[in-house]
Amino acid sequence: MPELTISEVGRRVGLRPSAIRYYERLGILPPTMRKSGQRRYGENVVYRLAVINQARQVGFSLKEVRDLFFAFGRRTTAGDRWKVMSRQKLDELDRAVERIFAMKELLHRLENCGCGALDECGQKMVEKCCSDTSGVTAPVINNRKIPKL
Repeated sequence: MPELTISEVGRRVGLRPSAIRYYERLGILPPTMRKSGQRRYGENVVYRLAVINQARQVGFSLKEVRDLFFAFGRRTTAGDRWKVMSRQKLDELDRAVERIFAMKELLHRLENCGCGALDECGQKMVEKCCSDTSGVTAPVINNRKIPKL
């Protein structure tokens, strides 16, 4: 099994050695052996870092990356892990898209503000608000309550 230095691993996967050491501290990468005081890695670390990089590129947090590796039973396939984690991330992104569209809609309305003073704006905002079940007011645009940001 080839022994790669941290610099060689970093070059192969496009990461700085400090990032690799950080992933080790977080436990996402397994502890490595040392030779003459230097970290030495097998090819499997390159593969694991490829998965980590891909997960990070599609928006997974480091906690979610850790969950991808460790929150499932040993017999759970990679495909099943990705399916669960992807569904969760897609749901999160759908909620973010809804919030973004609501924000854009509100900003377009604010572009056309005809109020002379901010207090007047505030009064109109209060008058156009409705209460949700938690008692917190949320603005309504086009008969749709704006999701909480």
